[in-house]
Amino acid sequence: MSHRQGKFSDAEVEATIKAKLAKSKIGKDGFQVHVKDGVATWTGNTAVMQHKGAATRMAKAAGAIQVVNNIKVTGDGGPAGKGGIAGQTRHMQVKAAADDSGQEHED
Repeated sequence: MSHRQGKFSDAEVEATIKAKLAKSKIGKDGFQVHVKDGVATWTGNTAVMQHKGAATRMAKAAGAIQVVNNIKVTGDGGPAGKGGIAGQTRHMQVKAAADDSGQEHED
């Protein structure tokens, strides 16, 4: 008897993950997944940090009892216009300091 607590075989979980991956936009990243003893192991590279988390959630939703995510997030952002949310470069805005009244003030 297996020590696994999952309801599905490794082959079924892996097939489900791969089917979900094929329909997902993260499927374009070319990730690889393998399931053994209910543990899904991801490998690959992506320029979009959110895709790594999406892969973990996808494997759990497919029935994996544990996920080892070895996907590396590359810092180069890939081709122009890639990376960030919805393909947009992220910018940060710093607001002027405010006092306790919530009003901005000058020093």
